[in-house]
Amino acid sequence: MGVAIRRAGADDRAAVVKLLDEGFAQDPVSNWVFPDPERFRRSHGTLMGAFLDISLAEGWTDVTEDGTGCALWVPVEAGDHGDPDDPARFREAVDPGNERVEQIARLTSATHPRDRAHAYLMMIAVAPSVRGRGVGAALINNTLRRCDRDGLPAYLEASSPRSRGLYERLGYGFLGTAVELPGGPHMYPMWREPRTAAQG
Repeated sequence: MGVAIRRAGADDRAAVVKLLDEGFAQDPVSNWVFPDPERFRRSHGTLMGAFLDISLAEGWTDVTEDGTGCALWVPVEAGDHGDPDDPARFREAVDPGNERVEQIARLTSATHPRDRAHAYLMMIAVAPSVRGRGVGAALINNTLRRCDRDGLPAYLEASSPRSRGLYERLGYGFLGTAVELPGGPHMYPMWREPRTAAQG
């Protein structure tokens, strides 16, 4: 199936936030961050918007032409450890009374490899109506082809065993230590070395 993909811009923000909000409605990590349904309804979209704003400002966001899928990427330079106050600022911007917003940011930051430059897939969402049709793989491969051409690794955190399996089929490998959310699900840090033409 051919999937037409373009780079999203500021004018796409509302549509992409809606797609992310709906796409992660059943996600175990999102539901750990916002266990109360009312708080989820009120603040989850704000969290998705905060991630999107980072991607739009510091990286790139790929979106399908039909609006059924999106992938948020940021480049990470070798040795860039980020600002230790970023998780607290992130919590303040998203949901100040929710310590889990800051907690998950600190836990994922602590396991994020920083010794080599790489492309970081912050999140990907596909509309329920097209799941299982290769939209997600097409979105990821759109950037992985450039990574392979440029000799650049890629990194992500899978939010479930199911998604971990999907990423493994795209060449990612589990780094061996899961991010354990207190009283909640595990996240799986995954790394992909660039492939050469000989590797296919």
